[in-house]
Amino acid sequence: MSLRSAHSILSVLTCAFLLMMGAQAFPQENENVANSTQELDASEADGTQLRGEGSKWNEFENDYFTTRIGSGLLLDTAAYDQDDNSREQMDLEATTKLRDLRILLKGKIKGSPRLSYTLGYMYDGANEVWRFRQTGLMIQVPEYDGNIFIGRTKETFSTSKIMVGYFGWTNERSAANDALLPILADGIKWTGGGFGGKFVYSFGAFTNAFARHIESFVKNDSQLTARGVWLPFVGTGSQSVLHLSVAGRSGTAYDDKLQYRSKPESFAAQSYAIDTGKFPATASNMLGLEAYYRPGPLMFGSEYYFNQVSSQEAGDPLFQGGEVFAAYLLTGEIRPYNEKGAFFESVKPSRDALHGGPGAWEFVLRYSYADMNSGNIEGGRFRRITPMVNWHISDNVRLELAYGYSVLDRFGLEGHTQYLQTRIQLQM
Repeated sequence: MSLRSAHSILSVLTCAFLLMMGAQAFPQENENVANSTQELDASEADGTQLRGEGSKWNEFENDYFTTRIGSGLLLDTAAYDQDDNSREQMDLEATTKLRDLRILLKGKIKGSPRLSYTLGYMYDGANEVWRFRQTGLMIQVPEYDGNIFIGRTKETFSTSKIMVGYFGWTNERSAANDALLPILADGIKWTGGGFGGKFVYSFGAFTNAFARHIESFVKNDSQLTARGVWLPFVGTGSQSVLHLSVAGRSGTAYDDKLQYRSKPESFAAQSYAIDTGKFPATASNMLGLEAYYRPGPLMFGSEYYFNQVSSQEAGDPLFQGGEVFAAYLLTGEIRPYNEKGAFFESVKPSRDALHGGPGAWEFVLRYSYADMNSGNIEGGRFRRITPMVNWHISDNVRLELAYGYSVLDRFGLEGHTQYLQTRIQLQM
């Protein structure tokens, strides 16, 4: 056994142990809070999974700082049924694959009460290496109802991307989202609020000078992003959420080339569904539109993106895509919404199944669309419909079962593919 393999196995066992300890420490009942107005810390969306107010076993404190440990693990399986055209477009085989394994630290600096920190360390199964994820410092600026983050974080674009992948209603983001938006960036961003909490806004400036030769998520040399969210129900006493957002993004091309590609909304897939290939470009400008409505256990949402690329050689292509979905919690829970950060959090079962309850059962239906054909670029046009079931066994354990049916227009062919996907999700 190689040293790298031994290190990976040890890491998996360590995370599994921490997760099992956390599952026993967390309380049986959860108060079903629809909306959260708690202050953000440096962990932002990642930090909301570090729950369990009655548990102190994973918290440490000294004279200088506080620390809380969290971890997560995702294990995916997928099988595919392809017609002849689909097999010519994508080479897919049934497999089981480690989707994500991460260790998370968060805390505060005691000498600076406004300062918090976070560190995320994730195992990249595709490349068999460990990578830093959400890592940096946040400074609270209560005088202006906001905060500044410095480090590696999510860009201020797309609620689906801002949310940590463990909290989503589907097991993968839409193909358009993954193709057009990087998962992380290094830089500085501001998040603030106004109009009595009814308006949340953020903007950031990022560079990939430190990540460009290491991280696969790099798409641009540098980028500027901005996002504004209108929340008309905040402060009215209503538990409903109406989230309306507009976001913009402008980025320079990495090494004067760009490439947009995505798997067919299956991490375990061995091939990309859409892929523009690398083409000459100088910059790209994106517009994102969002609408979410959550009156109770039932919620609806949609995101759509337009990406205009400056490329004389490719005919200045315009790529686009997005999704629309509905999700319903049969057991009556309401998916929490963080009003300070303007994103949704994970489902908390009212009575978790580890202590004799039913857990939380969630039914989801999503339609997604991605069009990477424009100018003289033929990256493909992808459509997929995905019904799925999420069983939230507890705060820490979730099982997912998804069926998918996609149509891919690429290489002059129309390919049809069926998917059967499962996921085991553990988090602490």
